[in-house]
Amino acid sequence: MEIVIKAAQFILSLSFLIVLHELGHFIPAKIFKTRVEKFYLFFDYKFSLLKKKIGETEYGIGWIPLGGYVKISGMIDESMDTEQMKLPAQPWEFRSKPAWQRLIIMLGGVIVNFILGILIYIMITFVWGMDFVKPADVKEGFSVHESFKQYGFEDGDKLLKFNGIEPLDVTDVNKHLFLREITSLEVLHQNGTTQTITIPENIGEVMWENGVMKPFEVRRPAVINLVTENSPAKIAGIQVNDKIISVNNTPINYWNEFSALVLKSKGEITLGIERDSNVINIAVTPGENNQIGVSYNVLSGVNVQHKDYSLLESISKGNSIAIWTLRDYITQFKYVFTKKGATSIGGFIAIGNIFPATWSWQAFWSITAFLSIMLGFMNLLPIPALDGGHVMFTLYEIITGRKPNDKFLEYAQVTGFILLIALLLLANGNDIVKLFS
Repeated sequence: MEIVIKAAQFILSLSFLIVLHELGHFIPAKIFKTRVEKFYLFFDYKFSLLKKKIGETEYGIGWIPLGGYVKISGMIDESMDTEQMKLPAQPWEFRSKPAWQRLIIMLGGVIVNFILGILIYIMITFVWGMDFVKPADVKEGFSVHESFKQYGFEDGDKLLKFNGIEPLDVTDVNKHLFLREITSLEVLHQNGTTQTITIPENIGEVMWENGVMKPFEVRRPAVINLVTENSPAKIAGIQVNDKIISVNNTPINYWNEFSALVLKSKGEITLGIERDSNVINIAVTPGENNQIGVSYNVLSGVNVQHKDYSLLESISKGNSIAIWTLRDYITQFKYVFTKKGATSIGGFIAIGNIFPATWSWQAFWSITAFLSIMLGFMNLLPIPALDGGHVMFTLYEIITGRKPNDKFLEYAQVTGFILLIALLLLANGNDIVKLFS
Protein backbone atom coordinates (compact mmCIF):
# COMPACT_ATOMS: atom_id res chain seq x y z
CA MET A 1 0.00 0.00 0.00
CA GLU A 2 2.89 2.36 0.78
CA ILE A 3 4.27 1.84 -2.73
CA VAL A 4 0.86 2.64 -4.24
CA ILE A 5 0.59 5.89 -2.25
CA LYS A 6 4.12 6.97 -3.23
CA ALA A 7 3.49 6.08 -6.88
CA ALA A 8 0.17 7.95 -6.93
CA GLN A 9 1.77 11.11 -5.53
CA PHE A 10 4.68 10.84 -7.97
CA ILE A 11 2.48 10.37 -11.04
CA LEU A 12 0.12 13.19 -9.99
CA SER A 13 3.02 15.56 -9.34
CA LEU A 14 4.81 14.62 -12.57
CA SER A 15 1.65 14.99 -14.66
CA PHE A 16 0.87 18.38 -13.13
CA LEU A 17 4.40 19.67 -13.82
CA ILE A 18 4.53 18.29 -17.38
CA VAL A 19 1.20 19.79 -18.43
CA LEU A 20 2.07 23.24 -17.05
CA HIS A 21 5.59 23.12 -18.53
CA GLU A 22 4.21 22.33 -21.97
CA LEU A 23 1.60 25.05 -21.57
CA GLY A 24 4.56 27.38 -21.14
CA HIS A 25 5.54 26.54 -24.74
CA PHE A 26 1.99 26.23 -26.07
CA ILE A 27 0.65 29.64 -24.98
CA PRO A 28 3.40 31.86 -26.49
CA ALA A 29 3.34 29.68 -29.62
CA LYS A 30 -0.35 30.46 -30.00
CA ILE A 31 0.19 34.15 -29.21
CA PHE A 32 2.74 34.34 -32.03
CA LYS A 33 0.35 32.44 -34.36
CA THR A 34 2.58 29.36 -34.56
CA ARG A 35 0.81 26.09 -35.30
CA VAL A 36 0.94 23.45 -32.56
CA GLU A 37 0.22 20.02 -34.02
CA LYS A 38 0.28 17.98 -30.78
CA PHE A 39 0.02 18.57 -27.03
CA TYR A 40 0.82 15.39 -25.10
CA LEU A 41 1.18 14.25 -21.53
CA PHE A 42 3.70 11.39 -21.74
CA PHE A 43 5.06 10.09 -25.03
CA ASP A 44 2.86 8.40 -27.64
CA TYR A 45 5.33 6.27 -29.59
CA LYS A 46 3.25 4.16 -32.03
CA PHE A 47 -0.04 4.76 -30.17
CA SER A 48 -1.86 6.90 -27.58
CA LEU A 49 -3.95 5.99 -24.58
CA LEU A 50 -6.27 8.92 -25.25
CA LYS A 51 -6.39 11.57 -27.96
CA LYS A 52 -8.75 14.17 -29.33
CA LYS A 53 -8.19 16.77 -32.02
CA ILE A 54 -9.48 20.25 -31.30
CA GLY A 55 -8.88 22.75 -34.07
CA GLU A 56 -5.40 22.24 -35.47
CA THR A 57 -4.02 20.59 -32.30
CA GLU A 58 -4.24 16.95 -31.23
CA TYR A 59 -4.40 16.64 -27.43
CA GLY A 60 -3.59 13.29 -25.86
CA ILE A 61 -2.01 11.05 -23.25
CA GLY A 62 0.79 8.74 -24.29
CA TRP A 63 1.76 5.42 -22.77
CA ILE A 64 5.45 6.13 -22.02
CA PRO A 65 5.59 8.17 -18.76
CA LEU A 66 8.95 9.82 -19.44
CA GLY A 67 7.73 13.37 -19.88
CA GLY A 68 5.56 15.14 -22.42
CA TYR A 69 5.80 17.43 -25.40
CA VAL A 70 4.19 19.92 -27.75
CA LYS A 71 4.92 19.36 -31.43
CA ILE A 72 5.31 22.76 -33.04
CA SER A 73 5.19 23.00 -36.84
CA GLY A 74 8.50 23.78 -38.53
CA MET A 75 10.70 22.86 -35.59
CA ILE A 76 13.32 20.13 -35.21
CA ASP A 77 12.38 18.53 -31.91
CA GLU A 78 12.06 15.10 -30.29
CA SER A 79 9.56 14.02 -32.97
CA MET A 80 12.42 14.17 -35.53
CA ASP A 81 9.93 15.06 -38.27
CA THR A 82 12.61 15.94 -40.84
CA GLU A 83 10.26 15.46 -43.82
CA GLN A 84 8.37 18.59 -42.85
CA MET A 85 11.62 20.55 -42.82
CA LYS A 86 12.28 19.65 -46.50
CA LEU A 87 9.20 21.58 -47.60
CA PRO A 88 9.12 25.37 -48.11
CA ALA A 89 8.68 27.29 -44.85
CA GLN A 90 5.13 28.39 -44.10
CA PRO A 91 4.09 31.57 -42.23
CA TRP A 92 2.63 29.55 -39.33
CA GLU A 93 5.78 27.52 -38.76
CA PHE A 94 8.28 27.98 -35.94
CA ARG A 95 11.20 28.43 -38.36
CA SER A 96 9.43 31.38 -40.02
CA LYS A 97 9.12 33.38 -36.82
CA PRO A 98 11.62 36.06 -35.71
CA ALA A 99 14.39 34.79 -33.43
CA TRP A 100 13.08 36.73 -30.43
CA GLN A 101 9.67 35.05 -30.72
CA ARG A 102 11.27 31.61 -31.01
CA LEU A 103 13.35 32.39 -27.93
CA ILE A 104 10.26 33.27 -25.90
CA ILE A 105 8.48 30.11 -27.05
CA MET A 106 11.44 27.93 -25.99
CA LEU A 107 11.91 29.71 -22.65
CA GLY A 108 8.20 29.49 -21.83
CA GLY A 109 8.41 26.04 -20.21
CA VAL A 110 11.23 26.80 -17.78
CA ILE A 111 9.74 30.21 -16.93
CA VAL A 112 6.53 28.43 -15.94
CA ASN A 113 8.54 25.94 -13.84
CA PHE A 114 10.25 28.71 -11.87
CA ILE A 115 7.09 30.78 -11.42
CA LEU A 116 5.15 27.68 -10.39
CA GLY A 117 7.78 26.76 -7.80
CA ILE A 118 7.59 30.26 -6.31
CA LEU A 119 3.78 30.24 -6.23
CA ILE A 120 3.65 26.82 -4.54
CA TYR A 121 6.16 27.88 -1.88
CA ILE A 122 4.09 31.03 -1.24
CA MET A 123 0.96 28.87 -0.91
CA ILE A 124 2.67 26.40 1.44
CA THR A 125 3.95 29.20 3.67
CA PHE A 126 0.54 30.90 3.79
CA VAL A 127 -1.51 27.72 4.38
CA TRP A 128 0.75 25.72 6.70
CA GLY A 129 3.25 28.25 8.04
CA MET A 130 6.68 26.99 9.09
CA ASP A 131 8.08 24.80 11.85
CA PHE A 132 11.55 25.56 13.13
CA VAL A 133 13.96 24.74 15.95
CA LYS A 134 15.97 27.54 17.56
CA PRO A 135 19.39 26.80 19.10
CA ALA A 136 17.96 26.89 22.64
CA ASP A 137 15.27 24.35 21.64
CA VAL A 138 17.73 21.45 21.22
CA LYS A 139 17.52 19.96 24.69
CA GLU A 140 20.53 17.63 24.73
CA GLY A 141 22.66 19.22 22.02
CA PHE A 142 23.97 17.38 18.96
CA SER A 143 25.86 14.15 18.47
CA VAL A 144 28.92 14.71 16.30
CA HIS A 145 30.38 12.40 13.69
CA GLU A 146 33.88 11.22 14.55
CA SER A 147 35.37 12.91 11.46
CA PHE A 148 34.16 16.32 12.72
CA LYS A 149 35.64 16.02 16.18
CA GLN A 150 39.05 16.87 14.73
CA TYR A 151 37.80 20.45 14.26
CA GLY A 152 36.98 20.82 17.94
CA PHE A 153 33.34 19.70 18.09
CA GLU A 154 32.17 17.43 20.91
CA ASP A 155 29.13 15.24 21.52
CA GLY A 156 26.51 17.29 23.33
CA ASP A 157 27.53 20.59 21.73
CA LYS A 158 24.74 23.12 21.28
CA LEU A 159 25.07 25.11 18.04
CA LEU A 160 24.47 28.80 18.65
CA LYS A 161 25.40 30.69 15.49
CA PHE A 162 26.26 30.08 11.81
CA ASN A 163 28.77 32.66 10.57
CA GLY A 164 28.05 34.79 13.63
CA ILE A 165 24.27 34.81 13.06
CA GLU A 166 21.67 32.83 15.00
CA PRO A 167 19.93 30.50 12.51
CA LEU A 168 16.18 30.35 12.09
CA ASP A 169 16.33 26.54 12.22
CA VAL A 170 19.45 25.07 13.80
CA THR A 171 18.62 21.58 12.49
CA ASP A 172 19.47 22.88 9.00
CA VAL A 173 23.15 22.83 9.96
CA ASN A 174 24.06 19.87 7.74
CA LYS A 175 22.42 21.40 4.67
CA HIS A 176 24.14 24.72 5.30
CA LEU A 177 27.54 23.07 5.71
CA PHE A 178 27.15 21.08 2.51
CA LEU A 179 25.55 23.68 0.24
CA ARG A 180 26.19 27.11 1.68
CA GLU A 181 29.28 29.03 2.68
CA ILE A 182 29.55 28.29 6.39
CA THR A 183 32.94 29.50 7.60
CA SER A 184 32.36 29.26 11.35
CA LEU A 185 30.07 27.69 13.94
CA GLU A 186 29.69 29.03 17.45
CA VAL A 187 29.07 26.21 19.92
CA LEU A 188 28.31 25.82 23.60
CA HIS A 189 30.22 22.84 25.01
CA GLN A 190 28.79 20.73 27.82
CA ASN A 191 31.35 22.21 30.23
CA GLY A 192 29.70 25.61 29.76
CA THR A 193 32.38 27.19 27.56
CA THR A 194 31.56 28.88 24.26
CA GLN A 195 33.84 28.43 21.25
CA THR A 196 33.78 29.70 17.66
CA ILE A 197 35.13 26.92 15.42
CA THR A 198 36.47 27.69 11.95
CA ILE A 199 35.13 25.48 9.16
CA PRO A 200 37.38 24.47 6.21
CA GLU A 201 36.43 26.11 2.90
CA ASN A 202 36.05 22.73 1.18
CA ILE A 203 33.84 21.21 3.88
CA GLY A 204 31.12 20.32 1.36
CA GLU A 205 33.57 18.31 -0.73
CA VAL A 206 34.92 16.61 2.40
CA MET A 207 31.40 15.60 3.44
CA TRP A 208 30.61 14.32 -0.06
CA GLU A 209 33.78 12.27 -0.56
CA ASN A 210 33.63 10.73 2.92
CA GLY A 211 29.89 10.05 2.77
CA VAL A 212 29.32 12.09 5.94
CA MET A 213 26.18 13.96 4.95
CA LYS A 214 24.87 14.33 8.53
CA PRO A 215 27.83 15.19 10.74
CA PHE A 216 25.46 16.74 13.29
CA GLU A 217 22.37 14.94 14.56
CA VAL A 218 20.07 15.96 17.37
CA ARG A 219 20.73 13.82 20.44
CA ARG A 220 17.51 12.00 21.19
CA PRO A 221 16.65 9.71 24.10
CA ALA A 222 16.98 6.02 23.17
CA VAL A 223 13.23 5.45 23.44
CA ILE A 224 11.55 3.33 20.79
CA ASN A 225 8.62 4.95 19.02
CA LEU A 226 8.04 2.41 16.23
CA VAL A 227 8.67 -1.31 15.79
CA THR A 228 8.39 -2.54 12.21
CA GLU A 229 6.19 -5.57 11.59
CA ASN A 230 8.07 -8.88 11.05
CA SER A 231 11.36 -7.18 11.94
CA PRO A 232 14.04 -8.77 14.17
CA ALA A 233 12.98 -6.38 16.95
CA LYS A 234 9.31 -7.41 16.67
CA ILE A 235 10.19 -11.09 16.67
CA ALA A 236 12.42 -10.61 19.73
CA GLY A 237 9.60 -8.95 21.66
CA ILE A 238 10.73 -5.32 21.71
CA GLN A 239 7.86 -2.89 22.23
CA VAL A 240 6.99 0.76 21.64
CA ASN A 241 8.10 3.02 24.56
CA ASP A 242 10.90 0.63 25.55
CA LYS A 243 13.95 2.62 26.69
CA ILE A 244 17.28 1.14 25.63
CA ILE A 245 19.89 1.53 28.37
CA SER A 246 22.66 -0.76 27.09
CA VAL A 247 23.95 -2.67 24.06
CA ASN A 248 26.02 -5.77 24.85
CA ASN A 249 26.47 -4.44 28.40
CA THR A 250 27.74 -1.05 27.16
CA PRO A 251 25.62 1.67 28.83
CA ILE A 252 23.98 4.19 26.49
CA ASN A 253 21.71 7.21 26.90
CA TYR A 254 21.06 8.46 23.37
CA TRP A 255 19.80 7.07 20.11
CA ASN A 256 23.01 7.82 18.19
CA GLU A 257 25.00 5.73 20.71
CA PHE A 258 22.55 2.86 20.30
CA SER A 259 22.63 3.05 16.49
CA ALA A 260 26.43 3.15 16.35
CA LEU A 261 26.81 0.06 18.54
CA VAL A 262 24.16 -1.92 16.65
CA LEU A 263 25.69 -1.06 13.26
CA LYS A 264 29.13 -2.20 14.45
CA SER A 265 27.83 -5.43 15.97
CA LYS A 266 28.35 -8.88 14.52
CA GLY A 267 25.70 -11.50 15.04
CA GLU A 268 23.33 -11.57 18.01
CA ILE A 269 23.26 -8.56 20.34
CA THR A 270 21.85 -8.14 23.82
CA LEU A 271 19.83 -5.02 24.56
CA GLY A 272 19.28 -3.80 28.09
CA ILE A 273 15.75 -2.36 28.16
CA GLU A 274 13.85 -0.39 30.76
CA ARG A 275 10.14 -1.19 30.59
CA ASP A 276 7.54 -0.17 33.16
CA SER A 277 10.31 0.61 35.69
CA ASN A 278 11.78 -2.88 35.21
CA VAL A 279 15.06 -3.71 33.49
CA ILE A 280 15.12 -6.70 31.15
CA ASN A 281 17.62 -8.10 28.63
CA ILE A 282 16.47 -9.05 25.14
CA ALA A 283 18.60 -10.85 22.54
CA VAL A 284 18.17 -9.68 18.95
CA THR A 285 19.81 -10.85 15.73
CA PRO A 286 20.05 -7.88 13.34
CA GLY A 287 18.86 -8.38 9.79
CA GLU A 288 20.01 -6.85 6.52
CA ASN A 289 22.51 -3.98 6.93
CA ASN A 290 22.49 -4.68 10.69
CA GLN A 291 19.01 -3.21 11.03
CA ILE A 292 16.67 -4.46 13.74
CA GLY A 293 13.55 -2.50 12.69
CA VAL A 294 13.04 0.23 15.29
CA SER A 295 12.94 4.03 15.14
CA TYR A 296 12.57 7.07 17.37
CA ASN A 297 10.06 9.89 17.67
CA VAL A 298 11.32 12.65 15.34
CA LEU A 299 10.02 15.28 17.77
CA SER A 300 11.95 13.94 20.74
CA GLY A 301 14.99 15.89 21.89
CA VAL A 302 13.75 19.19 20.45
CA ASN A 303 11.13 21.84 21.07
CA VAL A 304 9.56 22.66 17.70
CA GLN A 305 8.22 26.18 17.27
CA HIS A 306 5.68 27.24 14.67
CA LYS A 307 5.05 30.51 12.83
CA ASP A 308 2.10 31.47 10.67
CA TYR A 309 2.53 34.03 7.88
CA SER A 310 0.21 36.63 6.45
CA LEU A 311 -0.30 36.67 2.69
CA LEU A 312 2.17 39.54 2.28
CA GLU A 313 4.75 37.80 4.48
CA SER A 314 4.18 34.55 2.57
CA ILE A 315 5.01 36.24 -0.73
CA SER A 316 8.38 37.38 0.59
CA LYS A 317 9.12 34.11 2.40
CA GLY A 318 7.98 31.93 -0.53
CA ASN A 319 10.23 33.84 -2.92
CA SER A 320 13.15 33.43 -0.54
CA ILE A 321 12.59 29.67 -0.21
CA ALA A 322 12.37 29.26 -3.99
CA ILE A 323 15.57 31.24 -4.60
CA TRP A 324 17.51 29.28 -1.97
CA THR A 325 16.13 26.01 -3.34
CA LEU A 326 17.48 26.90 -6.78
CA ARG A 327 20.82 28.07 -5.38
CA ASP A 328 21.23 24.92 -3.30
CA TYR A 329 20.38 22.69 -6.26
CA ILE A 330 22.89 24.46 -8.51
CA THR A 331 25.54 24.14 -5.78
CA GLN A 332 25.04 20.41 -5.37
CA PHE A 333 24.83 19.85 -9.14
CA LYS A 334 28.63 20.06 -9.38
CA TYR A 335 28.91 16.79 -7.46
CA VAL A 336 27.19 14.96 -10.32
CA PHE A 337 30.42 15.25 -12.31
CA THR A 338 32.47 13.32 -9.75
CA LYS A 339 33.07 9.57 -9.83
CA LYS A 340 30.83 9.11 -6.83
CA GLY A 341 28.23 11.41 -8.35
CA ALA A 342 27.77 9.19 -11.40
CA THR A 343 26.66 6.32 -9.17
CA SER A 344 24.50 8.60 -7.03
CA ILE A 345 22.23 9.83 -9.84
CA GLY A 346 18.72 8.58 -9.22
CA GLY A 347 15.86 7.83 -11.61
CA PHE A 348 12.13 7.40 -11.19
CA ILE A 349 12.40 5.09 -8.17
CA ALA A 350 14.65 7.57 -6.36
CA ILE A 351 12.32 10.48 -7.13
CA GLY A 352 9.26 8.45 -6.17
CA ASN A 353 10.84 7.57 -2.83
CA ILE A 354 11.09 11.26 -1.97
CA PHE A 355 7.34 11.22 -1.41
CA PRO A 356 6.07 10.01 2.00
CA ALA A 357 4.43 6.62 2.47
CA THR A 358 1.27 8.29 3.81
CA TRP A 359 -0.61 10.94 1.87
CA SER A 360 0.29 14.46 2.97
CA TRP A 361 -0.77 17.47 0.92
CA GLN A 362 1.85 19.63 2.59
CA ALA A 363 4.62 17.17 1.68
CA PHE A 364 3.15 16.67 -1.80
CA TRP A 365 3.18 20.37 -2.63
CA SER A 366 6.59 20.90 -1.04
CA ILE A 367 8.14 18.13 -3.15
CA THR A 368 6.26 19.32 -6.27
CA ALA A 369 7.66 22.84 -5.78
CA PHE A 370 11.18 21.43 -5.46
CA LEU A 371 10.74 19.26 -8.57
CA SER A 372 9.40 22.25 -10.51
CA ILE A 373 12.50 24.31 -9.65
CA MET A 374 14.73 21.31 -10.44
CA LEU A 375 13.07 20.66 -13.81
CA GLY A 376 13.32 24.34 -14.71
CA PHE A 377 17.07 24.29 -14.08
CA MET A 378 17.64 20.95 -15.82
CA ASN A 379 15.73 22.06 -18.90
CA LEU A 380 17.90 25.16 -19.13
CA LEU A 381 21.08 23.11 -19.51
CA PRO A 382 22.59 23.81 -22.98
CA ILE A 383 22.04 20.26 -24.20
CA PRO A 384 20.45 19.69 -27.64
CA ALA A 385 17.02 18.04 -27.22
CA LEU A 386 16.42 20.12 -24.07
CA ASP A 387 14.91 23.60 -24.06
CA GLY A 388 18.33 24.95 -23.13
CA GLY A 389 19.81 23.54 -26.33
CA HIS A 390 17.23 25.33 -28.48
CA VAL A 391 17.78 28.51 -26.47
CA MET A 392 21.55 28.24 -27.00
CA PHE A 393 21.21 27.97 -30.79
CA THR A 394 18.65 30.79 -30.90
CA LEU A 395 20.89 33.08 -28.85
CA TYR A 396 23.77 32.24 -31.22
CA GLU A 397 21.57 33.32 -34.11
CA ILE A 398 20.56 36.58 -32.38
CA ILE A 399 24.17 37.44 -31.50
CA THR A 400 25.85 36.46 -34.78
CA GLY A 401 22.99 37.02 -37.20
CA ARG A 402 23.61 33.53 -38.63
CA LYS A 403 21.10 30.73 -38.20
CA PRO A 404 22.49 27.16 -37.86
CA ASN A 405 21.42 25.06 -40.84
CA ASP A 406 18.71 22.46 -40.44
CA LYS A 407 21.05 19.51 -41.00
CA PHE A 408 23.30 20.66 -38.13
CA LEU A 409 20.27 21.10 -35.87
CA GLU A 410 19.06 17.64 -36.82
CA TYR A 411 22.39 16.03 -35.91
CA ALA A 412 22.56 18.05 -32.69
CA GLN A 413 19.04 16.92 -31.75
CA VAL A 414 19.95 13.26 -32.32
CA THR A 415 23.14 13.64 -30.29
CA GLY A 416 21.31 15.34 -27.43
CA PHE A 417 18.56 12.73 -27.49
CA ILE A 418 21.11 9.89 -27.30
CA LEU A 419 22.83 11.66 -24.37
CA LEU A 420 19.53 12.05 -22.53
CA ILE A 421 18.63 8.40 -23.08
CA ALA A 422 22.07 7.39 -21.76
CA LEU A 423 21.57 9.52 -18.64
CA LEU A 424 18.08 8.09 -18.21
CA LEU A 425 19.43 4.54 -18.41
CA LEU A 426 22.24 5.39 -15.97
CA ALA A 427 19.90 6.98 -13.43
CA ASN A 428 17.33 4.20 -13.52
CA GLY A 429 20.06 1.56 -13.67
CA ASN A 430 21.46 3.00 -10.44
CA ASP A 431 17.98 2.71 -8.92
CA ILE A 432 17.75 -0.95 -9.87
CA VAL A 433 21.22 -1.74 -8.53
CA LYS A 434 20.39 -0.04 -5.21
CA LEU A 435 17.05 -1.82 -5.08
CA PHE A 436 18.66 -5.25 -5.20
CA SER A 437 21.85 -4.47 -3.30
